[in-house]
Amino acid sequence: MKNVAIIGGGIAGPVTALALRKAGIDATIYEAYPTSAHGVGGSLVLAPNGMAALDIVGAAEAVRAAAQPSTRSVMTLGGRTRLELPSLSQVGPLHAVRRADLYRVLHDEAVKQGVTIEYGRRLTGVEGTTAVFADGSRARFDILVGADGVHSTVRRLIDPDAPGPKWTGMLGLEGVSSYEVPEDPETMVFAFGRRGYYLYWLNVAGGTTWGVNLPYHRPLSLTQAREVPREEWMRILCETYGEDVPGGDLLRHTPVTAMQVTGALYIMPSVPHWYRDRMVLVGDAVHAPSNSSGQGASLSIESAVELARCLRDIEDVPRAFATYERLRRTRVEKVAARTYKINNAKTPGPVVQKLIPLLMPLMLKTFMNPDKTVGPEQRYRIDWDTPVGTLP
Repeated sequence: MKNVAIIGGGIAGPVTALALRKAGIDATIYEAYPTSAHGVGGSLVLAPNGMAALDIVGAAEAVRAAAQPSTRSVMTLGGRTRLELPSLSQVGPLHAVRRADLYRVLHDEAVKQGVTIEYGRRLTGVEGTTAVFADGSRARFDILVGADGVHSTVRRLIDPDAPGPKWTGMLGLEGVSSYEVPEDPETMVFAFGRRGYYLYWLNVAGGTTWGVNLPYHRPLSLTQAREVPREEWMRILCETYGEDVPGGDLLRHTPVTAMQVTGALYIMPSVPHWYRDRMVLVGDAVHAPSNSSGQGASLSIESAVELARCLRDIEDVPRAFATYERLRRTRVEKVAARTYKINNAKTPGPVVQKLIPLLMPLMLKTFMNPDKTVGPEQRYRIDWDTPVGTLP
């Protein structure tokens, strides 16, 4: 393999390139946008398993430096009931990081390790083993990796009948408020308000970061969402969360310029075909669980590393792809299934709103055993040094 083309320069793309380079395989990243994504996007959480995978490719320390650790989680219901969420022991903290900072760290590490990144190269199709881009340029490949997100072009090239992303009924918005909540900086609060769900945490540097999953009547792309004036978004947010505590105070102390909309929130249904011929999918292009899972980015990072590991150890490309899918499909689909129904609680009707304060404490006591639910997810570690076994 001399020419591995990676489509997409977000999270999965650079990690795939770094892992391939560690495996002795060079790759080139082709990013559709004309520049890097510095300054773009809201925040996300990296779980301990994702950080462990970043350790393998040498990017974890830089990510830790850009992130804020979270060792404690709390749930509030209607601003009245406060519940301590059970936590796992001996796995390490969650890390909250701005998506733009994560992009920057991965970009810089990839460049530092000698990975070539070409911008303004939007894939439109393939001809045999040649990638064709919108600007008329072309690139030969031995393998083409689709790391191009939920609206993946590569997924459609692999299977024209592949399912597309499913909208959750919500939009993502985020901001930084000068109102400082009375919380420890390592505590993340998940709040079910009167009309919607939001979360927040106190920043070490001051202020409070908040994010909302806003119930909305139609999906909007990032471009469409940003065409709406910020003042209008702030009005909608105050109408939805203004009566909540501390949601209302957080919004009222947020300058309009410190608020951004990140677009519609999607999940990926099960994708029948992860690969075809010399093309394969990785990250959100093939598995994007609900953002409620706290595992989206971490699973993408894991899959990038496992794909490189399979290509390192198995010379037969179709067999390497099949082994990669075998290693990953069950794991990612279990995470998706676990969190699928949580989205319904984020957009509750009047009856569910009244029942949540009664049902949630019972669920915490009976069903939310972290060792059984998130334990297998967060304690998962990739054994990079062990050769991958092939399918029988």
